Amino acid sequence: MTPLSNLLKRETELVSRFILVLGQEQDALKAGRSELLAAINSEKILLVDQLNQLGTERSQLADLTGTATDRTKMAAWLQKNPQEKQSATLWVKLLKLAQEAKELHELNGQLIGLHLQRTTEAISVLTQQHKEHSLYGSNGQSSALTGSRIVDSA
Repeated sequence: MTPLSNLLKRETELVSRFILVLGQEQDALKAGRSELLAAINSEKILLVDQLNQLGTERSQLADLTGTATDRTKMAAWLQKNPQEKQSATLWVKLLKLAQEAKELHELNGQLIGLHLQRTTEAISVLTQQHKEHSLYGSNGQSSALTGSRIVDSA
């Protein structure tokens, strides 16, 4: 195994772990178990830091300099180094896993958005900020609440 394929293997394993953590996050969000999210977030941050470090090492190892994206640079490097078949296979696998992680992360973000919306609505109701209620008068037109009870007007 070449140094690059070894590094790509480690990256692939970390992204796989990251996907598992994203799955745990999704399960916690679906179950409303917000108390689990801090520990999950800490693990995600640790994995992202490790992935960033490996990405830097990969760029240095393959001498990927310039302004192109990592994908473009790696594709060009792998084309110039056809003997790195195992690295090419691992790179394709890494890209697929990265796409899966991105989709899970986006879905989890949407779940968090839904929880935030529900929480905001609940806070609004509990603090009675949602006072735009109105009743309809006898003429069918809405009229502002006056504070009198409906039974008093009967």
